Amino acid sequence: MKATSKFLSYVLRHAPETIELVLDENGWASVDDLVLKAREAGRTFDRATLLDVVATSDKKRFTLSADGTRIRAAQGHSVDVDLGLAPMVPPAMLFHGTAAGTVAAILIEGLKPGRRTKVHLSLDEETAVKVGQRHGKPIVLRVDAAGMHANGLPFWRAENGVWLTDHVPPQFLRMP
Repeated sequence: MKATSKFLSYVLRHAPETIELVLDENGWASVDDLVLKAREAGRTFDRATLLDVVATSDKKRFTLSADGTRIRAAQGHSVDVDLGLAPMVPPAMLFHGTAAGTVAAILIEGLKPGRRTKVHLSLDEETAVKVGQRHGKPIVLRVDAAGMHANGLPFWRAENGVWLTDHVPPQFLRMP
C-alpha cells in the first residue's frame, strides 16, 4: 500500500504524463483511467486498493469526488492546477518544518514554494516536526500568519488541513 500511495502522490502531484494520465484544470483525474494507465505502466492495483489507500492515508493526501469517479491530490502539486480553494483567514500562528541546514537561507529569503506551487504550513508544531524530519535535523519555524493576512497576503486551506500560501516573507518568520 505504501508503494501505491507514493506512486499516486508522484503521478497526481508531479508527473501525470509519465503514465499518459490527463488531469483537468483542477487536478482531477478519472479513477478508472488512473487504474488502467497505471496497469499499462506496470503498476498493478485495482479500484478497491486505490480506494483503500485514499481512505487510510494518514496525511489524507488524496480526495475523491462526491460521486467517487474522480481523484486528485489534496495539495503538494508541482504541476499547475487550480484546486478551487477560496482564500481564508488563517489562524494567528502557523508552523513550517524544515531541515536545520536550510534555516539561514530561509531567514534571508523567506519561505518559497521551491518545486511546488505553494508553500505548505502546518497547524501545529508536532506536524511541522514530522515534515522537517524528512529532510534532516528538524527545525520548526513559526509563521506570523495573522500579520501576513493583515498585510494582504492570501492563505488557502487544502482539503486535508494543510495551509497554503504563495510565499512567506522573512519578516513574518520566527525561530523557536
